[in-house]
Amino acid sequence: MSRLDSFIRRLTAQRDCLAYVVSKMGTVPGPVLELGLGNGRTYDHLRHLFPEREIFVFDRKIAAHPDSIPDDAYMIVGEFAETLPGAKHLIKAPAALVHADFGSGVDALNTRTADILIRELPGLVATGAMIVADQPLDVADWDALPLPEGVPENRYFIYRAR
Repeated sequence: MSRLDSFIRRLTAQRDCLAYVVSKMGTVPGPVLELGLGNGRTYDHLRHLFPEREIFVFDRKIAAHPDSIPDDAYMIVGEFAETLPGAKHLIKAPAALVHADFGSGVDALNTRTADILIRELPGLVATGAMIVADQPLDVADWDALPLPEGVPENRYFIYRAR
């Protein structure tokens, strides 16, 4: 498969998984956390899916299109290991949804980042929160959910916090 086809499959899976969790979230209150702003496409999509919710974005640097950068109060810049431990005071309420798009293509880096998220995210999410990630996150108090039809296994991962 070409890198372009792989990219298209990844973005299609991302969009389909986000649409799927909207229908599964129910009335879980709280903000949305976007881990990895990148160029801002998914953040922009989340604004359309959740116009009534606050969306906090975490990334190590800002490199997004100007129209897809959140206001300073919602943009947390720095390494996840530095920014997530204090995030509870910033977001003020447990998150209803986390979208974590942190895959780098380097297995060792992905594993280190996943370890940070596994350690920090359980303290930031509400009971019943949905977690959508491009890498596996094995958290004891999260249930892995089936992927929407058409999303290949291990392309994306969906969890619900208990």
